[in-house]
Amino acid sequence: MDEIPLSVLGSALAVLLVLSGFFSMTETSMMAANRYRLRHLAGEGHRGARLALDLLERTDKLLGVILLGNNLVNAAAATLVSVIAIELFGDEKWALGAGTVTITFLILVFSEITPKIIGATHADRLALLLGYLLWPLLRAFYPIIWFVNLFAQALLKLSRLQPRPGHESAQLSPQELRALVLESRGIPGQHRDILVNLFELEQVTVEDIMVPRGDIEYIDIETPIEDIQTQLATSYHTRLPVVEGDPNNVIGVLHQRRLLASAIRAPLDVETLRESLSEPYFIPAATPVYAQLQFFRDNRQRQGLVVDEYGELLGLVALEDIIEEIVGKFTTSIPGASIEFAWNEDGEALVDGSHSLRELNRLFEIDLPLDGPKTLSGLIIEWLREIPEAGVCLRIAGVPMEILQAQDRRIKIVKLFRPQKAE
Repeated sequence: MDEIPLSVLGSALAVLLVLSGFFSMTETSMMAANRYRLRHLAGEGHRGARLALDLLERTDKLLGVILLGNNLVNAAAATLVSVIAIELFGDEKWALGAGTVTITFLILVFSEITPKIIGATHADRLALLLGYLLWPLLRAFYPIIWFVNLFAQALLKLSRLQPRPGHESAQLSPQELRALVLESRGIPGQHRDILVNLFELEQVTVEDIMVPRGDIEYIDIETPIEDIQTQLATSYHTRLPVVEGDPNNVIGVLHQRRLLASAIRAPLDVETLRESLSEPYFIPAATPVYAQLQFFRDNRQRQGLVVDEYGELLGLVALEDIIEEIVGKFTTSIPGASIEFAWNEDGEALVDGSHSLRELNRLFEIDLPLDGPKTLSGLIIEWLREIPEAGVCLRIAGVPMEILQAQDRRIKIVKLFRPQKAE
């Protein structure tokens, strides 16, 4: 080494540090690359993504070629620093110690930390390029990598830590996929809300989104025919449940379009009304919304009556209610029945007591309990353990509220106050 100038040795050391940094960056970027994005690009014909995926499916070979190159380069760099130290300071023990400290610092800063930060930050872009460089290295050093992996596989087998087949392509759980959607920056907010609502359908039952029994518009067939005609003329619904005396005694569902064809031929009477009825479709209250959506499709239904375990009528759910649960409210409200779902300038909001707690939590970003009653009226009555009068104020789950109107053993209008955030 006496005939090799120090400038050449220094240049060789710099090249080794760059190579070590390349292998460190490669290891981090390949392990941190988004495999789902790579699969998408590979499906579109991107050759770099396809090469990167092939390497990631052979983790032992990928790590073998990276670590082989990294360790060889680091060992050569350490030896070269020792040679440079001896050339500069002679065969002194302190010189070798100083060389060890120096090469450790250089490798740590220039070949480990900095390259790995770059690899983690730009993992997806780098993975598309690194596949072209790693495959030739893997082919060139394959015998050595295969031989070394024999001992690695034997050690993993003895320690019972051998990876299971298909571990590279582990499937995401629904909770992980939901978190991925929420944290994604490339999905528009409206689309993200729809995807999140889809994940929640499995936990939502028809009882959570149904129209309560007290809000259902129905026809009592025992009512005089003139009153029925007036009700049909002013109704905003195309399908109406028909009962006989008792609201729980549903005898059918009236489709007004079908009734119109019969009324054109002859005057409307009770017999014509009965002949126009279709069989009611009953739904158990605990049915998941996602399952009910499939049942609607399989049974070619658009509306069903929700009943409890005793057969008592609880409410009504329509196909539109499920769709709105996914995409948000879109149907036209009944004139005079809409209330603005937003805090005003004073941090107050007027809401109907029959509105669902889930919808209120989502719209006002509050946290009313959902493990009991489904509506605000039911929650207040359960909380107070009595039917309150107008003017009563209370606080539930940190949300102050005032009852403005109570009628017929139900709470009609409630004023909510925006909860104060904790400091």
